[in-house]
Formats: sequence, C-alpha cells, structure tokens
Amino acid sequence: MIANQGSTHGIGWFSIIRLGTVQAAIGAIVMLATSLLNRVMVVEYAIAASVPAGLVAWHYGVQLTRPIWGHNSDRSAHRSTWVIGGMGVLALGTLLSVDATIMMASKGVFPVFLAIAGFSMIGLGVGMSGTALLALLASRVSVERKPAAAAISWTMMVAGIVVAAGVSGSYLDPFTETRLAIVTSIVVLVAFCAAVLALHGLERGSQPVDSGMPKPNIPLREVIQNIWDDGPARRFTYFVFISMLAYSMQDLILEPFAGFVFDMSPGESTKLAGVQHSGILLGMLISGAGGSLLARKYGQNPRFWIILGCFSSAIMLVGLSFAATVGPAWPLKTNVFALGVANGVFAVAAVGAMLQLASDGRASGEGARMGVWGAAQAIAFGAGGLLGAVIVDQLRARIGQDSIAFQTVFAVEAAMFVVAALIATATQMTRPTPARKAVIL
Repeated sequence: MIANQGSTHGIGWFSIIRLGTVQAAIGAIVMLATSLLNRVMVVEYAIAASVPAGLVAWHYGVQLTRPIWGHNSDRSAHRSTWVIGGMGVLALGTLLSVDATIMMASKGVFPVFLAIAGFSMIGLGVGMSGTALLALLASRVSVERKPAAAAISWTMMVAGIVVAAGVSGSYLDPFTETRLAIVTSIVVLVAFCAAVLALHGLERGSQPVDSGMPKPNIPLREVIQNIWDDGPARRFTYFVFISMLAYSMQDLILEPFAGFVFDMSPGESTKLAGVQHSGILLGMLISGAGGSLLARKYGQNPRFWIILGCFSSAIMLVGLSFAATVGPAWPLKTNVFALGVANGVFAVAAVGAMLQLASDGRASGEGARMGVWGAAQAIAFGAGGLLGAVIVDQLRARIGQDSIAFQTVFAVEAAMFVVAALIATATQMTRPTPARKAVIL
C-alpha cells in the first residue's frame, strides 16, 4: 500500500465498517421513535399528527447541543466514550417513549409529559453519539478514503434501519400493545450491544489523521465564530439546512399517508418505510461507487451527485403528489423506492463532502464542525417534520380531503429540493489540496 508522503493512513477498512455498525445501531433505534411510534399515535390512537410531530421536533431541538458535544469530544482523549454514553441515553429514552405511547391509549396529561422526557433523552443521545461518531470518522479516516467511508457508514446505517423496520413490521401484526413493547425492546437491546462491541478497542489501535492544522484549545463561542467566518463551511451549512428541510417534511407523514389514502395496516406502512430505506441504500451504493470512479479520474468532488440526487428527489415527490390524487391505483411502493434512491444519492455525497471539510478549521476541530452541521440538520428536521404535519392537519380539517393535504406538502418539498440543488451549484464542497503522489489503496 502506497500513500502520500507526510500523511497518516488513519483507520483501515475493517474499522470503518465497525463505525458503520454503530451508525446502523443509531439508525435502527431512532427509526422506532420517528417512524413507528408516529404511526401508532396518529392512526391507532387517533391522535393529531401534530402531537408526535411536536415530540420529534422537540428531540431535534434538543440536538442543538451538538456543537457542545462535538467540542467536548475534540478535547477528549477518546471519542468512543461519548458515543457509548450517547447510545445509552438514546436507548433508555426510546424505551421510555414506547411506554408513554402505550399509555396514550387512555386519556391523560401524564403520558404526554413522559413522552417529552423520553424524546428529550432521545435528542440528547443522538446528538452526543452521532456527533462524536462523525468526528471520529473525520479525524481517523485518511483524505483518500473519506468518500468511501461516507458511503460505507451511511449504507450500513440505512441497512440497520431497513432490517429494524422489516423485523418490527413483521412481528407487529396483528397489532397489540404487548407486541409493540416486546419488539421495540428487543431492537433497542440488540442495537446497543452491537454498538458497544463495534467500538471496543477501536481507538487504541489507531491515531488521528494529520490535517496539517493545529486546533488550539479555545472557547466554544470562538470556535463557532471561526466556522461561520469560513465561506465554504457557511455555505455548506445553508445547503445542509435546505436539503434536510426538504427531506424531513415527508418523514412524519409518509406512513399516515399510506394509512389514510392507501388503507395500509401498521405492519404494511412500516414495511413501506423499509422499502424507502432500501431505495436509500441502493442510492448510496450508486453514489459511493460512482463517486469513487469519478474521483479517480476527475478528483474528489461530490457536487455532481448532490445535485443529481436533489433534482431526482424533486421529481419523485411530484410523483407522490399525483399519488395523493390517484389513490390505490398508483404504484406507491415503486414511487417510494425511487424517492429513496434519489435521497440516498445526494445524502452520501453530502456526507462525503462533510467529512472532507471537517478538518479544514484553523481553530475548530472535527467535532465542533460536525456539531454545527448537525445542529443545522436538527433545526431543519425539527422544523420540517412539524411543518409538514401541521400543514396536513390544517388542510384536512379545513378542506376535508386527505389527498389535497398530502399533495400540498409533497409539492412544497419538491420545490425545496430544487432550491437545495441551486445552492449546491454555488458551494465549494471539497478543499484545495497540494499536489500529491499517486495513491494505491
């Protein structure tokens, strides 16, 4: 293996796969709260969609603490400690949220407060573990391997979501509260144990990659100001916000859409989420493999794949807006699968750009930068999910037609993806690097 002179190899492929396993565990647990519990509250318990949307929005609001966790992990000797601690908080918060959801079958205020506490823990856990994990990837993976590392880690994350959605969907029908409690508990336990095993001893066998820029020990406020003064980092933050806002508006309404318009059962709509994430998995593989081939010939620039994925996502959302009018005759699964493919293409390219830009700060470490971008994503997801659900609730109440309510949200999302693509065209997503000798991986 030949590498650039003066650079550090970073972790190997097997270690990257281990970190991808942690991503898969996080995705599997979060899917239970943002997808399954959302469906149960809205359809089975006839709770207004804005209630679970508000809980999910709150858990994203809590993730505004991401820069704090990232900055602290920059100062820590071992980032894996923050990842495991966050996973523990995430697991406990999810189990608490499941209990709160089951209690919502009987009216009362206490289940709502319990759910707020559970989703607060979910937000803290995801923010802590996710930010530290991304910083670990950015700091321990060599520049040449970062695009592939992004594809591997996010592909495994989606694979974890697909497996969790498929397993839980298969065992939830016929739906009972006991089944819900047992299935979710098993998924949480398996995911947490897999993450802990994957991280065991990983940092002891590797050293951070030399980014060539010292990271002084300065206060968080100055670190964030340093990031915001960096033009490419600031524009990339705009892109993350707009693209994630577009993506998240359908995240909380897709399963209720399948239930109301296509008359799907809880198990069927949960499997539909698995179909979407299967498409995301394929899209990530396409983007990762295609990006690697183009990188060898033209250099590492993920912008093409980002723009392609955003425009394709807009087209597929236009298709869903037609599906809202056509109803069961529309090939919903095919449309949702294609939307997943488009989402996967732009997502893995964006993560690749994120990993490459994370080590560019003169005073900010990888954790702080990942924290800022993670906070932008959290704001977008919280606002987007809540906005989509509120629009659906209001239009359904005023117009009395489910199809028009869902159609409106899908059309707005499509327009936002177009805006995100336009922002991406004006954003430098790779850092300039000095001439290097050829690298053979």
